[in-house]
Amino acid sequence: MRISTLFAMLLPLTGLCGAAKAQAPDVFYKGKTIQVLIGYSVGGTDDTWARLLAKYLPEHMPGKPGAVPVNVPGAGSLLLANQIYNTQPKDGTVFGGFNRGVPFEPLLGGAGDRFDPAKFNYIGSPDLDTLVCVARVDAPVQSLADLKTKELVVGGTGSGADSQTYPEFIANLLGLKIKLVQGYPGSADILLAVERNEVQGGCVSFDTIARNANYRDKKLRIIFQAAPKPDPRIDAPSVIDLATTDQEKAALELFLRRQQVGRPYAAPPGTPKDRIEALRAGFAAAMADPGFKADAEQAKINAHYVSPAEIEAVLAAAYSATPEVIALTKKAMGR
Repeated sequence: MRISTLFAMLLPLTGLCGAAKAQAPDVFYKGKTIQVLIGYSVGGTDDTWARLLAKYLPEHMPGKPGAVPVNVPGAGSLLLANQIYNTQPKDGTVFGGFNRGVPFEPLLGGAGDRFDPAKFNYIGSPDLDTLVCVARVDAPVQSLADLKTKELVVGGTGSGADSQTYPEFIANLLGLKIKLVQGYPGSADILLAVERNEVQGGCVSFDTIARNANYRDKKLRIIFQAAPKPDPRIDAPSVIDLATTDQEKAALELFLRRQQVGRPYAAPPGTPKDRIEALRAGFAAAMADPGFKADAEQAKINAHYVSPAEIEAVLAAAYSATPEVIALTKKAMGR
């Protein structure tokens, strides 16, 4: 009798626990705070985007939660990607942005990745930017042709980051003389190192360069741009035009697919589906907010929404590349 009575008393509590787990997003998010994690240090374009998202996201989320940006720099944002996948809460209160090259690391032999990119819950991307390689105006290298005979020393971050993988890949595939100095936390730190003449240049996003005072003061020159299609905003040659064989072109196309995912934001695997949908809808609505657009324009960053479905399609296409193209791409990346 005592066991039966105790079981009967526990049944309602069990139901309440189940109800708590199945809370609708508006109930769950009320009074909560969402962390928008940033895989880089303060001051770069990734940092700017995350802070804009944290500012405008709450108004477009059910339950009107708060939102705070949190910097988690390390290894070119690979540290954050590993954290999101393995250790961050899976309840819908956390999502973050990492480098566009990070989801390609398992395919291309990266070091230190501990995730399956297909299992991330992608939330979207706020832009589609173009990577450029720049040099000080007093550096020996002043043109793309110079890189055939003169060395350019550039700063980089970590595995999977644009600042490392682009110069390594392009130098190896096309025979250009680029020397990489690694260990900088983010693009802002690389550009500061360029200003101090610790390195002669760097490969970072055009939006980041466009906001840099030294570039505006004509102390930096864009040597080339690297994108599937030339960016009309940029008066510099495209690296893809340097391919001399079909194999080189195919490897370049595979490598440059990362440009098409923009700056991906993702939540951990295992996050409830309805909360993922709420985050995705809130992300898209925040980007459509007139205030968001005005702030992005004032910050001189190029707002361009990329949907989760588009990100997933780009990754699926990349992971279906032939073994020969993958092998050539990995070889050019020094892997």
